[in-house]
Amino acid sequence: MTKDSAIVSRAVADFLRHLRERNSSPHTIKAYSGDLAEFSSYAGVRGWGDIDHIAIRGFLSRLYDKGLGKTSVARALAAVRSLYRWLAQEGVVEQNPAKLVATPKLPKKLPRVPTIEEMNSVLDGQMPDVAAFPERDLLMLELLYGCGIRNSELTGINLEDIRLSAEAILIRGKGKKERYVPFGGSVKGALAAYLPARQATLAEVRKNTAALLINQRGGRLTTRSVGRIIKRIAVAKGLSPDVHPHTLRHAFGTHMLEEGADLRAIQELLGHERLATTQRYTQLSMKHVLQVYDQTHPRAK
Repeated sequence: MTKDSAIVSRAVADFLRHLRERNSSPHTIKAYSGDLAEFSSYAGVRGWGDIDHIAIRGFLSRLYDKGLGKTSVARALAAVRSLYRWLAQEGVVEQNPAKLVATPKLPKKLPRVPTIEEMNSVLDGQMPDVAAFPERDLLMLELLYGCGIRNSELTGINLEDIRLSAEAILIRGKGKKERYVPFGGSVKGALAAYLPARQATLAEVRKNTAALLINQRGGRLTTRSVGRIIKRIAVAKGLSPDVHPHTLRHAFGTHMLEEGADLRAIQELLGHERLATTQRYTQLSMKHVLQVYDQTHPRAK
C-alpha cells in the first residue's frame, strides 16, 4: 500500500459513517470520533502494514502521557479494535494488532442500584413539586423501571408503538434492532393519566407529533431532558443525586433477577446482544445477597 498521510484518517471517516448508517448510539459515535482522531494523528504517514501491536502500545502510552486515566485509555483501545474489525470485514487488513494489546485493568465498580422499596417509594404517591409535567414524568419513571429500556429508546417511542391491547411496546434499540417489551398495570395506569394531558398540551400549543413523550412546547423530549428530570425527581423523593435513567434500567434487571427471573428472559427484555452483558446483573444481585447475609446471619456479625 502506498504511504499516504490520509490513509488512516480516511478510513476513520468511512468507519464513523458506517456507524451512523447502522444507527449506533450517538454517545458511541462521539467517543469513537475523539479517540480515533487521536489515533489518526498518532499514525501520521504510516500505512496499515506499518502499524503493529507495538505501535498501538505506543499510542496508549501517548494517551497516558497526556494525562488520560485508565478508563479513557481502555475506551480508546476499544475504538481502535472496532476500527480494525471493520477494516477486516472490508478486506483492507488481515490482522487486528489491537487484539494483541492488553486492556488496562480497571477497578471493578458496580453501580449503586436502588432497592425495590426505594423504587416503590419513588413511584407510589404524588409526584413532587419539582415535576413540571407530573403525568408525563411518572410515565417516564414507570417505563424506565417497568420496562428496563434505555434513555434513547424511551425518547424514540412513538404513540403508534404502544400496543395497549397486547400490553407491549415496540422498542427500537441499538443497530436498528426492534423488540417488543411487555408492560404491566402500573405503566398502563400511567399511560391512561398521561395521554389526555399530552393531547391537551398539543392542542394548547397547536402542534402535532408522533412522539409519545413531549415537552411543554409540544416537541419530542430529548435524552438530556429526561436525565435532568429523573435526577430532579429522584433527589426530591430521597434517592441519591447520582441516579440517572440507566440506574432504573439496572434496577429493572437486578430486581427481576432477585425475584427469580431467568437470565435469558432478562437478556431478551433488555435487548442485550450478549448474555455476558446481562450477567453483570448477577454480580449486582450477589452484592445485595452478601449485604443481606452480613446484616442478618448470626454468624456473620
